[in-house]
Amino acid sequence: MTETIIRLENLTKRFGNFTAVNNLNLEVCRGETIGLVGPNGAGKTTTIKMIAKILRPNSGKILIRTNTDELQDIQKLSRTISNMGFLIDIPNFYNMTAYQLLKYFANLQDYPKDRIEERIDFLLDLFNLSEWKYKNVKTFSKGMTQKIGIIQAIIHDPEFVVLDEPQTGLDPLARIEIRKFVRELQKQGKTIFIASHMLHEISEICDKIALINHGEIIGFDTVDNLEGAIKIRSIDVKLLNPLNPEKLGSIIETVTEKLDRYLDHNLDPTISKDPVEYSTHEQELKIFYVGKKEVRGEILKILVKEFESDFTVVSFYKPKTSRLERIYAQMMKTDNGRIELLKKRNK
Repeated sequence: MTETIIRLENLTKRFGNFTAVNNLNLEVCRGETIGLVGPNGAGKTTTIKMIAKILRPNSGKILIRTNTDELQDIQKLSRTISNMGFLIDIPNFYNMTAYQLLKYFANLQDYPKDRIEERIDFLLDLFNLSEWKYKNVKTFSKGMTQKIGIIQAIIHDPEFVVLDEPQTGLDPLARIEIRKFVRELQKQGKTIFIASHMLHEISEICDKIALINHGEIIGFDTVDNLEGAIKIRSIDVKLLNPLNPEKLGSIIETVTEKLDRYLDHNLDPTISKDPVEYSTHEQELKIFYVGKKEVRGEILKILVKEFESDFTVVSFYKPKTSRLERIYAQMMKTDNGRIELLKKRNK
């Protein structure tokens, strides 16, 4: 049986008359990487600040597995749990050097004193900040400050890492570095909880997605299962050359006819009006289909065999990022009508 690391039970946080988090329930198991996704004001940062004990909930519980190997109410524990690490959105540090700051956090979390120097040097080197070791963090750029924030979150080598918008302020290369580092943490068996509005980053590294809106979890599962719940499946077919504009209409019509039995003809019109689309800019077909995984193979066979004289397929894939974007948009929309999907985790 998978071991639960943290459980949020009926968690609620109000600020005056505004309810930021409303009766939220969520469970994270050991070794999972969970992405918390939602629009601004959905309750992501408020939830994380309650886990970090920066904010106190008005009602509900946060149960955390402690060093005693039992789930305990975090509010009843006298100090911060040493097996947890936090990066809170937009970190702001004291007027100290990077070395002083990281040593302070390492000592605060009781990291072995004889290993602190080595740990600091290792992490600074990992994030390409070695030459800034003795520089004041107040002189750091936003991206460098974000890196230092991530380092302080994992300086004591915690088992459970909570990251709030870890990609904020980072250039594309730095985002790749952070993604690689998160994957390394995954290999080590760490449990990771990430809040982000960057759907691409979330879809690339997370095992499961928790969609939050109006302070409530409206969907929690793998991307595949969330997609299945709203019955949207699509394939992107990249073509070697652009389709002839004069023949475009007839080609799309014929493709639709040949693939008819595999296509989703009950699409939400807000997603697409037709089960087969063509993007001139992307030079690719998007096919919305219904069926099992083996159906994709049949679709590919037909496209290659039946349309050899019309186009050449150079790639054929199920796009993970755009899938999550569609799921996100659809579930935010259905949430306005309070249609709840997949609140129970996949066993």
